[in-house]
Amino acid sequence: MPLYSSIETATGPISFLTDGERVTEIRLGAELHDRGRRTALDRETRRQLAEYFGGQRVEFDLPFVVTGTRFARDVLTSVTDIPFGATVSYGELADRVGRPRAARAVGNAVGSNALPLLVPCHRVLAAHDHIGGFGGGLSWKRFLLDLEGVAYVDEA
Repeated sequence: MPLYSSIETATGPISFLTDGERVTEIRLGAELHDRGRRTALDRETRRQLAEYFGGQRVEFDLPFVVTGTRFARDVLTSVTDIPFGATVSYGELADRVGRPRAARAVGNAVGSNALPLLVPCHRVLAAHDHIGGFGGGLSWKRFLLDLEGVAYVDEA
């Protein structure tokens, strides 16, 4: 049975789901009512998220699982290698996974990310540092990039 939990941030609520052993989903802007008992993983996830949003954490150390097709898993695993405060373009990410002509497919894989923050897809930008899209909405992407001190070109 999945366990739901939520925290409040300056930009809105964040909910996360765990299976008791791993974080399985993070929902930006969604507040799900807590369901299930608090576990050590629940407390640690809350702590690490609070530290990230408080400016005291640049990497997460939480167990999680990436799902999707093999290609999507390869892309999302590569996204986890993008450090705090850095970005790559969809094209660069396509090169990293050995599919240099698949920038659009990379964008689709990034858009299917169920674990924003742990798999920091907000660090993937369109060409020439344009903000591009984001599954959690552009206001969240702007907030996260600003939190990390990243310069970007905003189309809005």
